[in-house]
Amino acid sequence: MYKIENKENIAENIFRMDIVAPYIAKSAFPGQFVIVRTHEQGERIPLTVCDFDKDKGTVTLVVQVLGASSKKICEKNQGEYIADITGPLGNPSEFINISDEQLKSKKFLFIAGGLGSAPVYPQVKWLSMHDVKPDVIIGAKTKNMMIFETEMKSFAENVFAATDDGSYGFKGLVTDMLDDLIVNQNKKYDEIVAIGPMIMMKFVSLATKKYKIKTTVSLNSIMVDGTGMCGACRVNVGGETKFTCVDGPEFDGHYVDFDEALRRQMMYRNQEHQANCKCM
Repeated sequence: MYKIENKENIAENIFRMDIVAPYIAKSAFPGQFVIVRTHEQGERIPLTVCDFDKDKGTVTLVVQVLGASSKKICEKNQGEYIADITGPLGNPSEFINISDEQLKSKKFLFIAGGLGSAPVYPQVKWLSMHDVKPDVIIGAKTKNMMIFETEMKSFAENVFAATDDGSYGFKGLVTDMLDDLIVNQNKKYDEIVAIGPMIMMKFVSLATKKYKIKTTVSLNSIMVDGTGMCGACRVNVGGETKFTCVDGPEFDGHYVDFDEALRRQMMYRNQEHQANCKCM
């Protein structure tokens, strides 16, 4: 059993939880994920690690109420327990294995869409701890749905906010903000990491391909079982079949077949709808 040390409602239907899991906290790296079960018969839910504190022995997860299983997780309160957390799983972010000298020679831009701010945050924090200050674009539908802006500002050189409705920051999509930075503000980037809705990552990758900037995306949103056994997270990357949970979750965005990934993401929407109806 794993205790929920702290729980915070950070936006509408989005919760941040600090969970006591010392062994995971000691070995986790940015880019990895864990498998969570609320009870013994519960569904296995892959969740990206948002943060980890090796001294306190806690792992931070951010969960949005979207389906039946995420709802059950978010119904848990501070001081209560969840049955299982397994991890860390998946491969860490690629830059983890790059020397500090090489890292300092690169200018990184992170693009976080919606809940994507949660997995972007530990990467920005890790780079900052290695004396690399990236730029960050945080995109959301409205100001009220923007998360981790304050935390990101502690570790990034610049944080640019973009909202679809113009209620805060730049009015427009993150791709519009990207174009503005490169074309109008003459920003230069060596690598871009984009994490968020699948459709967002697709169009970011199309834009960065035009600019010839290396781009990494995270396909964690299509994972189901998280072990490679179910095959639900199969994706075509450069003409090869990859399993997101085993080979990823991060891949070169210029080689991902996003249309196939989007179709796969839709496969379980009907089942999730039925599960939601049973919970009501």
